Amino acid sequence: MDILTSLLVVAFAALIHASFQLSVSVLTMLSGHAISAKRSHATLLRLTSSFIAGTKVMTLLLVSFFAIVLFDVFGEQPPQIVWATVCGILVGLGVAVWLFYYRREKGTTLWIPRSFAAHLTERSKATKSGAEAFSLGLTSVLSELLFIVGPLLVSALVLISLPSMWQLIGLAIYTVVSTFSSLIVWGLVGSGHSLSRIQKWRETNKHFLQFAAGSGLIILGLYVYVNQIVSVASGSL
Repeated sequence: MDILTSLLVVAFAALIHASFQLSVSVLTMLSGHAISAKRSHATLLRLTSSFIAGTKVMTLLLVSFFAIVLFDVFGEQPPQIVWATVCGILVGLGVAVWLFYYRREKGTTLWIPRSFAAHLTERSKATKSGAEAFSLGLTSVLSELLFIVGPLLVSALVLISLPSMWQLIGLAIYTVVSTFSSLIVWGLVGSGHSLSRIQKWRETNKHFLQFAAGSGLIILGLYVYVNQIVSVASGSL
């Protein structure tokens, strides 16, 4: 892949990452608890800003970690079996998102175990400082690693084949785009929009978001497979 195509793949992977809803759910819970506790608007903005900073830092660390590990093991040009494996992971995750991402009940209840969901709810309710909100942002990204590992892996594979400067640009693109949905909610909450309206929109459109995320993973997996496996095999004939 050339540099532009590589960056577009990273951006698309990050957009798929952004379509997942765990961080958004925790952010809305954090905002709701802050509002119900009658905390000031400045406090609300400080907590939500710290939360988003935590999600950005953890996302950056995860992409960097996967890229370093893959580079140390395979170098700048990973073998085709690695690309094929990651493509298989993407397609498998896409099907899993279609089938299991939301629980079969009303609302926007996600796939995570109820005990862990209760823990996140209690953490968001007890969060009173920026440091706690930052830590909650870190935790929310790690909690969804099962589904975001596909976009993270394919982005890391793409990035290690780029020149150093473009690697940094790619990291920045992934970090910003992957938090796009949280940034939208942050902007809406900060500008005074009702949380109930935001939650109602999420509930109304949850099946579309679920289908889009699953389809995006499958499309990305097929595209990378064709680009990195089929085209290379055809060129060697």
